[in-house]
Amino acid sequence: MCRHLAYLGPAVTLSELLLDSPHSLLRQTWAPSDMCGGGSVNADGFGVGWVPDTGGPPVVYRRACPMWADASLPGLAGTIRSTAVLAAARNGTVGLPVVETACAPFTDGQWLFSHNGLVTGWPGSVGELAARLPVLDLMTLDAPTDSALLWALVRHRLRAGDSAGSALATVTAEVAAAAPGSRLNLLLTDGSVLAATTWTHSLWTRRAAGALAVSSEPWDDGDAWQAVPDGHVVTGDRRRLDLHPIKPMEG
Repeated sequence: MCRHLAYLGPAVTLSELLLDSPHSLLRQTWAPSDMCGGGSVNADGFGVGWVPDTGGPPVVYRRACPMWADASLPGLAGTIRSTAVLAAARNGTVGLPVVETACAPFTDGQWLFSHNGLVTGWPGSVGELAARLPVLDLMTLDAPTDSALLWALVRHRLRAGDSAGSALATVTAEVAAAAPGSRLNLLLTDGSVLAATTWTHSLWTRRAAGALAVSSEPWDDGDAWQAVPDGHVVTGDRRRLDLHPIKPMEG
């Protein structure tokens, strides 16, 4: 499965989050610590989104190559600083396309979104959920993948007024009921708030020095990292962190 992370806090370079740490996202692409039985190499593309210093919508950089194969990334990451970042390395599900637009983060307005996992029985298992979406949303998916559809489902709830945590928890429960055995670690931020789910996959949080970080696994050996129990939704910002169980739905 994929690896992803998000950060809110004092401005840092992308290198500090993606490349420099002992167990950085880059290292996790070939040497992940905890894949929960879902593969071993995340080489089917990557992406990073960040809120620019000047404000405005996030900037997104996505590539269909392995993270270690992008010779431009170190120079880019060393010069960009941001207070809000979401990044992911992709381990694509067999049969789904390996293209740039299939890589997280997916975005709309201020939102950045990532999915670590898979939807079982794709696409038939979630056909009824997809049918609830506006036709235009389905016609404009970034890619014909489970992750892109999950983003469309989450975005639909955000537009209807759901909070970030509520949107993620509801979509996770609905998809888990429709497609049992799915892996649904979802990650979402608008640069001010951050929300994430755990559903049959690992997730860790760290609060320190006015910052909040969420990651598939710790990127360093600091003792501030805390494992998130399975079946929970995390919501927070630079000052707080809340954790609640996701209520399952009947299939």
